[in-house]
Amino acid sequence: MLVIADSSALVALATCSALDILLGLYETVKVPQAVYDEVVVPGKSQSIALVEFLQNRVVPVDTSQFVLSAGGLGQGEIEAMALYKLMAADYLLIDDRRARIIAESNQIQCIGALGILVLAKQKGLVNEIASYVNILRTSPIHYSEALLNKVLQLAGE
Repeated sequence: MLVIADSSALVALATCSALDILLGLYETVKVPQAVYDEVVVPGKSQSIALVEFLQNRVVPVDTSQFVLSAGGLGQGEIEAMALYKLMAADYLLIDDRRARIIAESNQIQCIGALGILVLAKQKGLVNEIASYVNILRTSPIHYSEALLNKVLQLAGE
């Protein structure tokens, strides 16, 4: 299975040391050049881990051949959606709510970083996800308490 990743979800998974979980769930992980450029800026949170993780996973994307309803999206989000279509990916890994709504309206199957954690628990790749969720809870990344609690509930924790 192939997943195309956007920056916010990658940073979240790197923050809670869950990038290996992503590789356990999907055979292939790819990112468009614009997403890579966003996450590897020196000094940016998790940039060192993501430079290493994304080695040989970056794909240049020409978005001129696609018409996407892209109101207010960043270049990384647009390229991630275009790459999903180009490569006939199984999922788009994306956390931004507005971008996810636009992706789904373009018939793109989405999953977020928290969904990756729940799926990993369901598939037996991890015994629990509370430790990952707690790291995210105390990180600068914003997830609502209600969402974090719902994720733990879905995981039976």
